[in-house]
Amino acid sequence: MPSLIDIRRRIRSVKNTQQITKAMKMVSAAKLRRAQDRVIAARPYAQQLREMLANLAEEAASDERASESPWLVKREPRRIDLIFITSDKGLAGAFNSNLVKASQRFFAEHESAEITLTLVGRKGRDFYRRRGAKALAEYVNILGRPTYEDAQSIARKVSRRYRDVETDAVFLLNNEFKSVMAQRLSVMQLLPVEVNGEGEKQERPQGEYIYEQSPLDMLERLMPRYVEVAIFRAMLETVAAEHAARMTAMDKASTNAKEVIDTLTLNMNRIRQAAITKEIIEVVSGAAAAE
Repeated sequence: MPSLIDIRRRIRSVKNTQQITKAMKMVSAAKLRRAQDRVIAARPYAQQLREMLANLAEEAASDERASESPWLVKREPRRIDLIFITSDKGLAGAFNSNLVKASQRFFAEHESAEITLTLVGRKGRDFYRRRGAKALAEYVNILGRPTYEDAQSIARKVSRRYRDVETDAVFLLNNEFKSVMAQRLSVMQLLPVEVNGEGEKQERPQGEYIYEQSPLDMLERLMPRYVEVAIFRAMLETVAAEHAARMTAMDKASTNAKEVIDTLTLNMNRIRQAAITKEIIEVVSGAAAAE
């Protein structure tokens, strides 16, 4: 049976841990509000741009030069670029482990393809570095406050590879923010853009867009911007989802710490009570023997 000193030390240690988890929860709650505002502001623009590009690609497909455009030619996905976004820090529950499992499922589903990774975030970078995976680029410590310039740097590499036929498809894997209690794994095909595919639930009527320039020329200009915006939005979604996951994990950790403290305090009181009872019995027994 542990001594009173050992139990007191354990209670003090758990209380210190509880203070840390409470502080981390408050920090994540404050950061989540800002990250959530940025996500909400970025979603409409990214969604409208994707819908417009799907419509534009459909119009451009009728152009006689369409067969020459790398953005419209669909190739068999023998070479795939996967942009894999995780967090730089842990202590966020199953946030990163779920992402890693999703990436492994992606590898299993495309086992016949050669997959090149663009790793954003320390956790994903460390996982695949230990396994010797093929990586195009690594980006760590940029998710503290992601900027559009960071997304541009990533997008330019993958866009150039797709345009120069060095890869056949580009996918994006990240966690999307839904609520404080829920995040959703997202695997999105960035390139080639799906015409009236998943995510384009409402088909736009003909004549809604009037193009002053050739749709194909506009597609050439807008496609790199679309990739940049999609990656930037995914980074913002991941940051918000990370803070939500950490906030939930730290709340559960604080609750568990309280339960441990209550259990240890109860055990300590029982030991103290047993020690006091034993001393009383010894005093009474000594007094009775002296009579």
